[in-house]
Amino acid sequence: MRRKDREVTEIGEICAILDVCQTCYVGMLDGMEPYVVPLSYGYTMENGVLTLYFHSAAEGRKMDIWKREQTVCFAVGTEGALRTAPSPCGYGYAYSSVMGRGVLEFVENAADKCRALEILFRHQTGKSAAFTVQQAEAVCVYKIVCGDFTAKRA
Repeated sequence: MRRKDREVTEIGEICAILDVCQTCYVGMLDGMEPYVVPLSYGYTMENGVLTLYFHSAAEGRKMDIWKREQTVCFAVGTEGALRTAPSPCGYGYAYSSVMGRGVLEFVENAADKCRALEILFRHQTGKSAAFTVQQAEAVCVYKIVCGDFTAKRA
């Protein structure tokens, strides 16, 4: 990280950033072409390993790509207030972000899919809900397990 003065290393602070964000941008390569999709997410942080959970339909361009290549990168971020200064070069923007890379894994086991959907739902709504196997089987669930991530704040 170039700006060490902005780096966030405390896991609790990183989780606080993840808690306020609602959209994760997942990037991948479709051959030589970059492709990025915004996705709702939920997450867990255990022993310094971040796991991001997602769901969607089981078809489409991103699914076609992930069947060939599961290496991905991701970013989440907050928007804050504009910081003004006497000179235009001193202007800036308050923000916080978490970004990283990992390998996308499809969640196939019905019980694991239900748990992932519960994590995702709780993150997005602040509410708890139980999912049935039938509900879980109706969607594709996947995750990124990531030990390689950074966070920063300005």
